[in-house]
Amino acid sequence: MYLSSRMITSGSPSTNSSFLLTGFSGMEQQYPWFSIPFSSIYAMVLLGNCMILHVIWTEPSLHQPMFYFLAMLALTDLCMGLSTVYTVLGILWGLIQEISLDSCIAQSYFIHGLSFMESSVLLTMAFDRYIAICNPLRYSSILTNSRIIKIGLTIIGRSFFFITPPIIHLKFFHYCRFHILSHSFCLHQDLLRLACSDIRFNSYYALMLVICTLLLDAILILFSYILILKSVLAVASQEERHKLFHTCISHICAVLIFYIPIISLTMVHRFGKHISPVTHVLIGNIYILFPPLMNPIIYSVKTQQIRARMLRLFSLKRY
Repeated sequence: MYLSSRMITSGSPSTNSSFLLTGFSGMEQQYPWFSIPFSSIYAMVLLGNCMILHVIWTEPSLHQPMFYFLAMLALTDLCMGLSTVYTVLGILWGLIQEISLDSCIAQSYFIHGLSFMESSVLLTMAFDRYIAICNPLRYSSILTNSRIIKIGLTIIGRSFFFITPPIIHLKFFHYCRFHILSHSFCLHQDLLRLACSDIRFNSYYALMLVICTLLLDAILILFSYILILKSVLAVASQEERHKLFHTCISHICAVLIFYIPIISLTMVHRFGKHISPVTHVLIGNIYILFPPLMNPIIYSVKTQQIRARMLRLFSLKRY
């Protein structure tokens, strides 16, 4: 595989660096075939999330807090797909092989920021389910439109503001090792692995950020479901219990398909140095593509209002 001299020059300044993106190493001959399912997945990600947004925007009966938060989730997933489609499909289609440092840093910023944003939205959706089930009489007075707007702005600020310092710091590192990334997109931890500068600030800051966002969000989501479970079990009617549980199924599935891949990717980066590079790339792509692909499917199947509106939309198109 060709490596440019810029990528192997020891001590090259970061402003002149470019990085080699990694696809499925050793399977380059199969890239045209790999591009077919990956292109289909990206098309489904874009189409599915756009349809969720369109249905919520055009259907007045869905202008409720629960569906506003679902729209935030769909928008986050849509942006995640758009932030990686260029490099992932670019490699498989043979259009690109390298990425500049500035582009890599920008992509890393959006990938990690959107991951934190998705975690925040899932936490907000758990809070929404908690209020709806445990305090239904005050639901509309607690989650007013103005409060939902403030929540949305807080989620954006929390997701992208605190991640800015370590991402900007990447610009000033010297990258003197072989500039070969582990994935077909850029991640903060991948760039740190290639840096020859002092990375302690980024390492400790990133660890604290993960603890204060992803881990804290997961704990709060779990705590909210403990309270929901306690409230549901206090309901005498078996039918009513089933109905209340059913309203949470979609959200529980969304939480699992977000946290399982991100935990798997973290474990691979921390402890999987001897694992095959193909496994690294596969888990990385699952982390990037699986939640945006599955969330529209889950909510279309499990949420009655979304399902009914989509069926009506398709029937109108047919005739």
